[in-house]
Amino acid sequence: MSADPSALAERIAARLATPADPAVAAFARALAETAGARAVLFYGSNLRTGSLEGVLDFYVLLPGTNESAIWPRVSYHERLHDGVTLRAKVATMRLVTFARAASGTLADTTIWARFVQPSALIWAEDDAARADVIDAITAAAATGARLAAALGPASGTADDYWRALFRATYRAEFRVEKRGREDDILSVNADHFAGLLPLALEAAGIPSGQQGAILSPRLGPAERQRILGWWKRRRRLGKPLNLLRLVKASTTFEGAARYAAWKIERHTGMPVKVTPFRERFPLLAAPRVLLDLRAHRRRQRASG
Repeated sequence: MSADPSALAERIAARLATPADPAVAAFARALAETAGARAVLFYGSNLRTGSLEGVLDFYVLLPGTNESAIWPRVSYHERLHDGVTLRAKVATMRLVTFARAASGTLADTTIWARFVQPSALIWAEDDAARADVIDAITAAAATGARLAAALGPASGTADDYWRALFRATYRAEFRVEKRGREDDILSVNADHFAGLLPLALEAAGIPSGQQGAILSPRLGPAERQRILGWWKRRRRLGKPLNLLRLVKASTTFEGAARYAAWKIERHTGMPVKVTPFRERFPLLAAPRVLLDLRAHRRRQRASG
């Protein structure tokens, strides 16, 4: 079904080679060495801005094939760099599983939708690992373009198709995005998306006519229905699967108490002491923290 993806793969490889701050690269290398990883991807707003503030987002991709039933495993890490504490949220899974999800083979709705957006291959074990990640991200772009063509208009701008894609995937996931989130993604990442869709459509085996900025994917009715059927099955499973991941994360999120304490202090100004009990049982400790937060806010209102 797919055409020669070499042009898309070359573009993806160049994008994945985007340099990152040395502090971020060192953080990624430390995560990789600890986990015995094949590769580490860096993504999110900090990739775009170059900022070290807030939380850095990494995907650590492991060797092997035996994946947990509900993936990825999520953890929170801190690392001191030049006297500054860097913070990271880390998703960990097998590279093989990541590649299958990116290709649309699995029921997952998150990997290809997330990684059609910008990311950087910030660490790779060797050239083979680098090639495998490039192949996976190339497949993610083709998967996203295929669904965008089926969901979008008969003719339109590239942004029309990407908007249709992101709106559909947001609705399928167990999360709330503000209205117009897809416009924000496209505007702040305009350079990344410029010219991407025609290459991704070609790699997906969908020819497309173009007049100026207007694209016309040549998608027959039968092929469109096949793609929409593929999407309907994944859309139906999207929210239950994401809910299962949230439930798992609530009990297995390594460093959850430290992450929550940092978030609360950052947004409210209330320090939260991370005791051994809170570190081990963050859900059981949550009611006490919420009561403390309510009292803190009352004091703030009284003093204001």
